[in-house]
Amino acid sequence: MNDETAPLTLDGAHAALVIQDLQNDVIIEGGAFADSGAPAHATSQNVVANVAGLADAFRSAGRPVIHVWYVVEKGAAGLRLNAPLFEGVKEADALVRGTWGAAPADGLEPKDGDHVVEKMRMNGFYDTSLDILLRGLEVTTLVVSGAWTNMSIEHTARHAADAGYHAVVPSDGTSTVSDEWQHAALNFALTNVAQVATCAEIAAALR
Repeated sequence: MNDETAPLTLDGAHAALVIQDLQNDVIIEGGAFADSGAPAHATSQNVVANVAGLADAFRSAGRPVIHVWYVVEKGAAGLRLNAPLFEGVKEADALVRGTWGAAPADGLEPKDGDHVVEKMRMNGFYDTSLDILLRGLEVTTLVVSGAWTNMSIEHTARHAADAGYHAVVPSDGTSTVSDEWQHAALNFALTNVAQVATCAEIAAALR
């Protein structure tokens, strides 16, 4: 079972970092979903700085950093509105290609050697190039950081586990809309799915 006190198991030589949905509309004041409480929770988690530091640790170790962005066309063309989350993207005119809202939060821009994957669903694997990219990079351990913990992060971590990857979720490298939702995701929903550790613990394990 998932035990937060258990030592972190990380095969650093075959690990990759995913930075998912840490975009202006998702976690920054003035973004499309600012009223959700997400910016305040991201700030309380120090998620941008923590993930930026973790990304630098992965780069220094010669390990891949993969940015997974939610991007839609103007008017959410082609986005099937079969769930409230997708309806919300269209209603808020959020995450539109080429806009400030779809851009990564300051400090989380891709650097040379990083990879970018675009998606239109919650799960970073669904109908994207993420899996084939990871297999090409010979990745077996996937660290899934970003927002929102109880939605996209959980979906991607579950898929990673089902696809044969060892999933790790950074407790302070993820955020959602409240501490209550964060606790539910990390301590209940992801039980037996992923290991949970801090960004500092993950960076140390890489070394």
